[in-house]
Amino acid sequence: MAKKLKITLSKSKIGAIPKQRKTVEALGLHKTYHTVIQPDNDAIRGMIQRVRHLVTVEEIDD
Repeated sequence: MAKKLKITLSKSKIGAIPKQRKTVEALGLHKTYHTVIQPDNDAIRGMIQRVRHLVTVEEIDD
């Protein structure tokens, strides 16, 4: 069973630096409280680590 991550943008990206804004957009998040499902891999985990103060993450089973 592959694990997936449910990622929610919990804070606005307005005050974030441009690199963090691009990371949030690369995760597929556009508006505050928007949620996406992404695969659990090292690339996604690294992106989450960069913007951990803006997002909330839950692990889900596929």
